[in-house]
Amino acid sequence: MTTATLGPAGVEASPADDGRIGLSANLRHIGALTRRNLMRIKADPESMFDAVLMPIIFTVLFVYVFGGAIFAQDPDKYKQFMIPGLLGQTGMTLALAVGTGLNTDFQTGVMDRFRTLPIGRSSVLLSKLVAETLRALLSSAILLTFAFLLGFQLKTGIPELLATVGLSLVFGMSITWISMLLGMSMKSAQAVQGVSMLVLMPMQFGSSIFAPTDTMPGWLQAFTKVNPLSQLADASRALLNGEGAIAHPVMIVLIWSAAVTAVFAPLAVARFRKRT
Repeated sequence: MTTATLGPAGVEASPADDGRIGLSANLRHIGALTRRNLMRIKADPESMFDAVLMPIIFTVLFVYVFGGAIFAQDPDKYKQFMIPGLLGQTGMTLALAVGTGLNTDFQTGVMDRFRTLPIGRSSVLLSKLVAETLRALLSSAILLTFAFLLGFQLKTGIPELLATVGLSLVFGMSITWISMLLGMSMKSAQAVQGVSMLVLMPMQFGSSIFAPTDTMPGWLQAFTKVNPLSQLADASRALLNGEGAIAHPVMIVLIWSAAVTAVFAPLAVARFRKRT
């Protein structure tokens, strides 16, 4: 049952109908809910551990554990290979955690409060998208800072660096819609986390992020070619190292991002309306 509230002058306002809420009001709602999400992070700083520590741990782990084995002749070359790929997938890694938090909000009754408010239903999800994008931006900045301290060299320029971060965020934002849909479809936060890992691990390691694909078996190479993370890693290397084609992998990543958003954003909003 949908709960209605009284708006100005006692007019009944239904939160289920986004069409009755203007664009400016929707933007205010998104801003207010985004601030709420950020304030929750401030109250619970441990929730930022993945965004702050994961880039450092991944960089150290792969540069010093696998770098010497994969590029035995020139271990420093692995930094130029792996770090752009790792930067590219940062947005996706963090995005998959959104579903867990959204599921917890439903379990703890937070969404019961939202359903009583005369706000656009989509603003709740969009505010999470904005907050997660800001988290990914912070994580990317930490990763780049640590990478430069380890000796990573930017061989192009600041515009290419910003384009790499922007491309990562765009792809991560599209994956956030999948994560939110999972969060609203699974019965528990543990189930969301488990399914997210089943999606994340094959895409991460079945790509060109951490190792060249030419030594992989044929069937795995076929998967890496259609894996958008491979295209994202290749685009990031081309932008940061100035080597290889840029236009083609960037276009493929943008097409994937647009297609995923076009399919899963309406599904996530529809699922949210059904649950609230």
